[in-house]
Amino acid sequence: MLTNDDLLQMSQAGIKIEDVRRQLDYFKTGFPFAEIVAPATKDRGIMTLSVEEQEQLLDEVSKYNGEIVKFVPASGAATRMFKELYEAEADILSQKSVNDKSEKVFDQLSKFAFYKELATIPGFDRSNRLSVIEHILREKGLNYGSLPKGMLKFHKYADEVRTAFEEHLVEAALYAKGPDGIARIVFTVSPEHIDGFKKLADKVLPTYQRKYNCRFKIDFTVQKPSTDTIAVDENNMPFRLNNGKLLFRPGGHGALIANLNDIYADIVVIKNIDNVVKESMLSYTIAWKKILIGILLRVRSKVFKYLELLDGEKNEALYPEIIDFLKSTFMINIPQIPNEILKDFLRAKLDRPVRVCGMVVNTGEPGGGPFIVKDADGSTSLQILESAQINLSDELMKSYLKNSTHFNPVDVVCSFTDHHGEKFDLSRFVDPETGFISVKSFEGRALKAQELPGLWNGAMSQWNTVFVEVPVETFNPVKTISDLLRPEHQ
Repeated sequence: MLTNDDLLQMSQAGIKIEDVRRQLDYFKTGFPFAEIVAPATKDRGIMTLSVEEQEQLLDEVSKYNGEIVKFVPASGAATRMFKELYEAEADILSQKSVNDKSEKVFDQLSKFAFYKELATIPGFDRSNRLSVIEHILREKGLNYGSLPKGMLKFHKYADEVRTAFEEHLVEAALYAKGPDGIARIVFTVSPEHIDGFKKLADKVLPTYQRKYNCRFKIDFTVQKPSTDTIAVDENNMPFRLNNGKLLFRPGGHGALIANLNDIYADIVVIKNIDNVVKESMLSYTIAWKKILIGILLRVRSKVFKYLELLDGEKNEALYPEIIDFLKSTFMINIPQIPNEILKDFLRAKLDRPVRVCGMVVNTGEPGGGPFIVKDADGSTSLQILESAQINLSDELMKSYLKNSTHFNPVDVVCSFTDHHGEKFDLSRFVDPETGFISVKSFEGRALKAQELPGLWNGAMSQWNTVFVEVPVETFNPVKTISDLLRPEHQ
């Protein structure tokens, strides 16, 4: 099935032959569904905090002097954000009535942060809807249909406009500035946009460094070619281009676990590029980010204490306490384990990366949800699942999804150093059986594509996880252009 030329092509990209063979097998067998025990709710699996507990955590975090790095996936183009405008263009050209969402965009055009620049472009005609669409989306105008979200002007202020990229700088300055005065951020970007991001950074950094009395250390990282996945045809045979070469495609955001693995820091905060608000509405975001960090520090301290005790003299009286901690903190129910290997089993469960994930009450927004899942070794764990990982033909599993009360806004703080201060190899904690298969096309030919286990799904499957309810005010994504008309973005 694979030729010597194929092996050379993979070698040059850093793609491992064993990874390709495993991917080809998954195309044939599919991925197993998750075995859900229950949805995570406030009654079981999602922590809620009183005002007093919030204040205690904020006080504890104010004394923290470690290094925080903000990790922002920002690779994707904004094409899907403008779906309604592309549809409106097709409707206008075919003389159909325009959809209601795009009507809102046309009617309130001057409210967008990019309008002032749009209005100065030669040939722009606000009264002509095709002109509006073309000058927003295409190269003759703003070219927003081809740019990443991070470079789009999101917010308008009295004397400036800010891109999503700039709003992330402000956030970092307010909660991630270290004792050395440096705020560190890693943006994952696509290779074709890295120069644009660097130019934007060079332009705006002096202003924000003066305003927030800090220095920014920004790293731009690209998805590694070695994480690309092989595509297959409808018969599950490797998809070949006209020149005979194999087609490899980006492996989705799960591939970014390799980029995350390159970071050396005490705490890493993960947040999507489009989940930002205007500065006047940042107080909830900043406070809750610090609260999540405080929970992480508390939990990690207990984990490290137990690991140090396990390193000492054998003390079987300690085991029930650790079992109770794993259950109450991470929803890990330990199965019946022979006593002679129980210590090693408990150590393995403790000695993992830790993440604390904010969860928002479900209001119908898209996104994965929090569940308690049975693992292969018989224990349970907290997992963020997408609907594709749930067997919707099983009525019990379907009911668990229906009764899920919260969803994942991608509000994650994590630590991946062990109790000796050494960094974990994050590739060891990925569950490869949690990928996704989708149907795509290339040059008019149908193909099947495979995404790697999602970054906060299967890529972190074997991390120790805490879910915490956070206010919906902390979640303000811009999925469509119309979202920029919401109050939090105006």
